[in-house]
Amino acid sequence: MFDQTIKDLPALFAALFLAVLFIQSGLDKVFDWKGNLEWLTGHFSKTFLAGTVPMMLGTITLLELATGILAAAGFVKCLLTGITIYIFYAGVLAALSLTSLFFGQRLAKDYAGAAVLVPYFLLALATMYLTKG
Repeated sequence: MFDQTIKDLPALFAALFLAVLFIQSGLDKVFDWKGNLEWLTGHFSKTFLAGTVPMMLGTITLLELATGILAAAGFVKCLLTGITIYIFYAGVLAALSLTSLFFGQRLAKDYAGAAVLVPYFLLALATMYLTKG
């Protein structure tokens, strides 16, 4: 069992990182909904998405929380059994979440904000690669 855990350390750390990242980000949106909504409304005010900000915020909040919870569950499952499939799917959801955020940043012409997402996206891809079976 110890040898398997050692072998799974990269996937475990990736899952733990994704869990912290997405649970914190999702909970920030839940607990500061009004502040996030105000900021995003201004951010997208000059785009064709201006009227959809509340729906987009709700969608990305749910996606981020699902990603973080799945990553946390995958961490525990892998630690206890060596099975990494939950971590793989957390990586898939992370890539989807980050692609959605990247699209929004590029559309709003916030190129610096979009660039910040690239390392996280690479982590999501690496997570999928590490756990593809």
